Amino acid sequence: MKKKIFLSVLVLLTLFIITGCGNKAENTNNKNSSASSSEIKESSNSVVLYFSATGTTKSIAQRIATESNSDIVEIIAKERYKSEDLNYNSDCRANREQNDSKARPEIENTIDISKYDTIYLGYPIWWGTNPKIILTLLDTYDFTGKTIIPFCTSGSTGISGSVSDLRNYNSNLTIKDGKRFSTSDSDKVIKDFVNSK
Repeated sequence: MKKKIFLSVLVLLTLFIITGCGNKAENTNNKNSSASSSEIKESSNSVVLYFSATGTTKSIAQRIATESNSDIVEIIAKERYKSEDLNYNSDCRANREQNDSKARPEIENTIDISKYDTIYLGYPIWWGTNPKIILTLLDTYDFTGKTIIPFCTSGSTGISGSVSDLRNYNSNLTIKDGKRFSTSDSDKVIKDFVNSK
């Protein structure tokens, strides 16, 4: 009887260890796949830099990178934005940042823009302009001599206000007029945007 109980416990313990290791490996793989937000090619002299809190801007950024044969790098906030941080009908984090002229959310990842001449810069529109993390990017890296082509995602607000704000923030930068996208835009719209620059 004791031998049967011992064997049962041993079998259960073995199953527990195998299952636990399997889940740990799966979680590690998921973490690695979600962290791979950059694709760098040796020959590209253009890059799509983008910030995307909900994934909407990311999908457009990926399409622009494919069409323009550019590298792609995500601007990752050190403190990730949760859904409650984006609840614009409350005193949420995004509202507080946008209303604070000194707010500069930290960027977690290091971004190397040294080899690029052309930078497609993507972001969602928050309160009619770019999120403050874009100003953190401009404060952190030297964009001198580079052409910045902005693009944004927004339900209705155009890109001109945010482009004007970026030009006013640093008048030494070469910033094109850019374009607003929605997720329903066709491949032709993406292609026309890339070819017009």
